Amino acid sequence: MKRQKLLIVISAMLAILLLAGCAKSANPKNNASPSASGEAQPSKPAGGDTITIAYSQGAGQTMDPHDAGDFTSASYAFALYDQLVTSGTEEKDGKTIGRTDLIVPSLAESWTVSDDLKTYTFKLRDDAKFQSGEPVNADAVVYSFERVQTKGEGGSLYELSGLTSVKKIDDRTVEFTLANPNHLFLKYLATFTFSIVDPSIAKNNPDDYLAQHSAGSGAFKLEKWDPATEAVFVANKDYWKGVPKVDKVIVKFVAEASNRELFLGKGDVDVALDIPAKDVESLSKKDNLTISSESSNRIVYLGMNAKFKPFDQLKVREAINYVIDQQKLIKDVAYGQASPLKSSISSRSPAFSADAYPYSYDPEKAKALLKEAGLEKGFTFDLTVNSSTQDYEDIAVLLKAELEKIGVTMNINKVAPAQYRELINNKNAAAYLGKYTSLVNDPSYHYGFLLDSKGASNYTGYSSKTVDDLLAQANKEPDNAKRTDLYKQVQAQVTADSPWAYLYESNLIAGLNKDVKGYIFYPDEIIRFSSLYK
Repeated sequence: MKRQKLLIVISAMLAILLLAGCAKSANPKNNASPSASGEAQPSKPAGGDTITIAYSQGAGQTMDPHDAGDFTSASYAFALYDQLVTSGTEEKDGKTIGRTDLIVPSLAESWTVSDDLKTYTFKLRDDAKFQSGEPVNADAVVYSFERVQTKGEGGSLYELSGLTSVKKIDDRTVEFTLANPNHLFLKYLATFTFSIVDPSIAKNNPDDYLAQHSAGSGAFKLEKWDPATEAVFVANKDYWKGVPKVDKVIVKFVAEASNRELFLGKGDVDVALDIPAKDVESLSKKDNLTISSESSNRIVYLGMNAKFKPFDQLKVREAINYVIDQQKLIKDVAYGQASPLKSSISSRSPAFSADAYPYSYDPEKAKALLKEAGLEKGFTFDLTVNSSTQDYEDIAVLLKAELEKIGVTMNINKVAPAQYRELINNKNAAAYLGKYTSLVNDPSYHYGFLLDSKGASNYTGYSSKTVDDLLAQANKEPDNAKRTDLYKQVQAQVTADSPWAYLYESNLIAGLNKDVKGYIFYPDEIIRFSSLYK
């Protein structure tokens, strides 16, 4: 979530700024009762007209779609706002599957593209209205794109898209001009980052107003929000696409996986996210539950920051890679709900290539590399781990044991989500466990955030002129075959530089009560509330 930054992440799995000053709710009359850990405790079973969802990563960091970078906030953006275009769906094996590579109309009913592929002209619907009652018009679109440029998350995607101007032609027509052809432009427009906001609200309030309030045209309105515990959304009865099937959606922050599973089993929540892989088999046997485990483009990796010794030495980073036993991780941590990671992008990503991957589990090779680096006696370092993700802890314990075999002592620095984000955002973690899901499943997006030297989610501070130049060339290359070759070169260079140790590609696992309908899996891992009902 992040751009995911679902990095977006995330990421997406996408830089994420935690709202440290957001102790106050958008509505101070918040009835959630936090436990000692700060997570919300459901006060009553979910009603028939309400869908309650348990999230593991927090109750969201912002309501501002132009600044959102975590998956929870991304879900909020899709609930509160609309975009010019959106991701489509398809029916497959009796299920509705989200297609982030299939772009369909939303606020824009149609569009044309110039012969040189640099000018997009959108015709807006005439019946779309903001929740304030104001029309969604060309002025709102132009304002939204001017605003997004000033935001950390949104500004990065704006720059990546190559936009040079957004111009009003008339009330229902907007013209976008790109510096160069961009094969991902429509897919970028479908992300939550490019949500259209209501100028009548945003302009008349402080710039940070949308961090805790909404000004959208979406299917839901924000009723209340406490970033530490929960968010509550109510259906927009005047929604231009039609009234949602559910009256209310409640998002609960439930950090502990055991609690999410307990609440799910009791019916206190309807959907629980980030179900541990170890519990998939047992939960699947329960008559009242459905477990969804879908392969996504989420990658899990160990990041090493070269500004910290001894990770400034390539041989040390290579040595770490040689003590990664991917099959053991998949078996003992992911319980088979994962696959090996052989490159810096997912195997589901276009242009994926494992040709340059040289590593295998070889502790003796790792020892030899440490000796060459002058560290024959080993070294000690801290691995920063997000305490809300059980898989991270399991990975860390396994890696710690493997590193001891080559004389390296790894201290596990388990921190709360807010502290974890602060450490990695500021590049103050010597090493960390991370995962990322590209909201747009393409190397251009993925690398633009994660490994471009200016990438918003480049938490290791990795910098390679070769990689930057190749990415810049690929972003402008209209020919798919040539672009693929450039991305293969990027993969080879990143693997050779080893800023990461590759771990695995993980499934997205969610638990649902049997009576929940309308759950649609999207590869970007972001739940669209509007499809859910009972």
